[in-house]
Amino acid sequence: MQRALFVLVTLCILAPGAALAHTGVGSTHGLLHGLMHPITGLDHVLAIVAVGVFAALLGGRALWLIPASFVVLAAVGGVLGMRGAPLPLVELGIATSVIVLGLAIALQVRLPVAIAAVLVGLFGAYHGFAHGAEMPIDASGLGYGLGFLATTAMLILAGIGLGSANNRLASRPAARLAQAGGSALALAGIVLLARGL
Repeated sequence: MQRALFVLVTLCILAPGAALAHTGVGSTHGLLHGLMHPITGLDHVLAIVAVGVFAALLGGRALWLIPASFVVLAAVGGVLGMRGAPLPLVELGIATSVIVLGLAIALQVRLPVAIAAVLVGLFGAYHGFAHGAEMPIDASGLGYGLGFLATTAMLILAGIGLGSANNRLASRPAARLAQAGGSALALAGIVLLARGL
């Protein structure tokens, strides 16, 4: 009886390890890595949140068109990155996105929505390319792509929330807060650029 109990306890202790032996493989592995990738780099977080703040600053149809442009072209860039296509100056493009979006927020730049969407979409392609190029070799491309796009969308929504909250204040201190935040973003982008050189 004691021997049977010992075998049962031993099997119970070893069972969780056996049950988890195949985690981190296939589509789940890709999805989890994809969900985490955009938040593992400060450059990505800053730029993606700034996309939402900038969209909120412009308002109207920019509120959906600018984020959609970023996400769609991030998906295209991601596929290119996964396939190993060449894209020059990726890190420069990412750092530039932080600088330009930071300056646009700080200076309250009101670009026409179509031009803003094209510019932000170009930045999205660079960010997506970096995500795709850094996909783990054993990850599912579809799961990974869906993961990084989902996190990208959530970060943009957070930026829209921040920008919308600032817009509702509609006061001189709110404008100064946006200017300070945008300036800090631009400065962070310059630091990221300098570190990459």
